Amino acid sequence: MIAAPRIVRRAVPPANLPATWHPVTRRVLAARGITDAAALDSALDGLLAPGLLGGLDEASALIAATMAAGGRILVVGDFDADGATSTALAVRALRALGAPEVDYLVPNRFEYGYGLTPEIVALAATRRPALIITVDNGVSSVAGVAAAHAHGIRVLVTDHHLPGAELPAADAMVNPNLPGDAFPSKALAGVGVIFYVMTALRAYLRGQGWFAARNLAEPRLADLLDLVALGTVADVVPLDHNNRRLVAQGLARIRAGRCQPGIAALIDVAGRRRARLAASDLGFALGPRLNAAGRLSDMSVGIECLLSDDPHRCAAIADELNRLNQERREIEQDMREHAFELIEAALPADRAELPAAFCLYHEDWHQGVVGIVAARVKDRFHRPAIAFARGEGDELKGSARSIAGIHVRDVLDRVATRNPGLISRFGGHAMAAGLSLQANRLAEFERAFVAAVDAQLDPALRHKALESDGELGADEFSLDLARELGEVAPWGQGFPEPRFDGEFAIVDRRVVGRGHARLVLRAAGAGDTVAAIAFGAAEEAWYRAARRIHAYYKLDVNDYGGIDTVQLVVDHARALD
Repeated sequence: MIAAPRIVRRAVPPANLPATWHPVTRRVLAARGITDAAALDSALDGLLAPGLLGGLDEASALIAATMAAGGRILVVGDFDADGATSTALAVRALRALGAPEVDYLVPNRFEYGYGLTPEIVALAATRRPALIITVDNGVSSVAGVAAAHAHGIRVLVTDHHLPGAELPAADAMVNPNLPGDAFPSKALAGVGVIFYVMTALRAYLRGQGWFAARNLAEPRLADLLDLVALGTVADVVPLDHNNRRLVAQGLARIRAGRCQPGIAALIDVAGRRRARLAASDLGFALGPRLNAAGRLSDMSVGIECLLSDDPHRCAAIADELNRLNQERREIEQDMREHAFELIEAALPADRAELPAAFCLYHEDWHQGVVGIVAARVKDRFHRPAIAFARGEGDELKGSARSIAGIHVRDVLDRVATRNPGLISRFGGHAMAAGLSLQANRLAEFERAFVAAVDAQLDPALRHKALESDGELGADEFSLDLARELGEVAPWGQGFPEPRFDGEFAIVDRRVVGRGHARLVLRAAGAGDTVAAIAFGAAEEAWYRAARRIHAYYKLDVNDYGGIDTVQLVVDHARALD
């Protein structure tokens, strides 16, 4: 039988944190390595210095020379939220810096695939750019950069993905993950990289007398940090100290009403309040709506939302993105259910042990949604998963998602090295990657991929562990504590939002929405009750029959009708009786 997740309580080291914070807040932060309040400082002047990031001098000189010559700059982005925010930031910044001609191009994933391919270069060449700047892609575009040079186009690669064995011969390259790069934060998203590039470019232009000679005011690039925050959170990169600072600064500007009209429109269409926006809203409300354009249509729709300064146009585009996101949800639900059926049919009757990884394919699956399906399979079964859809001709395009401890991009690298020609191309991160291969080699790839994962999947990784910040006392289910936990830091990947666990009696229960469980709970030894919700849990056995449960949950603020109340968001529960 497949083991249920186990709850592991985090160790709490000694810490020197302000006594004005709630003891629970101090405990939570100490468990995440925050032992001094200085580690939560979010002031902009504390960002890692641009001079630490390799390639910025060469990049700045290249862009400045193109600007001075009046050459056209073409930004080539990616078709996800990081790529969209990176593209919008680059275009906005270059125009504000006085670049005479700036345009952008984002490959349609269904026609051109990912990155600066020779095919997208041929399309780019029709716009006659003097310089191509890639954002959130390019480090693996060896053939694409060569094709650009053949057209007489210079190339600046800005990326954050892990490089392969061969680097493109770009005219300049900025990527904190290049071999030998000394930048302390390897977790920058693509939008963070291009923000650093534009900051360095502004300093370079200042030194060249660019602004004074043209009577041009220097732009406030910090005004673009809302884009940095959205792209960073949506790309699920680790929120190390530098990324937390970037996200905190972006959120502060959004909450103060100083954000791009397109971001304001996305917040409104998602039903969120700007003044109370949290990092989780960027990841779970805004990011998916922006991503929907790249998944089902053309990411240019999303980029135009981020580039327009007309609130009415932004609202109309946000409505279209919301419609696409709803369509994406419906497609995803069908594909997810089909994927689960495929897995259940393939499991042994006793379900004694799961395979080390899953490779799933159906000819009717939507290419733009396979990544989400892989993520859902990974979450449910706690195994790395790849979902494939039909690409052009006999090609399959897959999207991989992994679990902690299994670096999926490195696994694909090992498979490709040991099986030359098996994978047409691949790239990505530790937790997510993309790849292409020929349809008639899927079974061969599945064997090689599962074997490669199995070699690394030690017993400690085979069963999901839920990290808990311990129990809350009866007097700690408070609105004040919920607010403090929500505001003390931007939570996210690598800096997880607090979760607690404990025993509760179910006082009342009912089903709301699409199978969500609305509960009234009473903690062991407590007199008062607390409201709770468990999304999608109405069919769970514990919900239907249990009188007492052990719950794993988040302490949350429920903002309904303009009134704040405390509630628990239950992620997992098991019946006690």
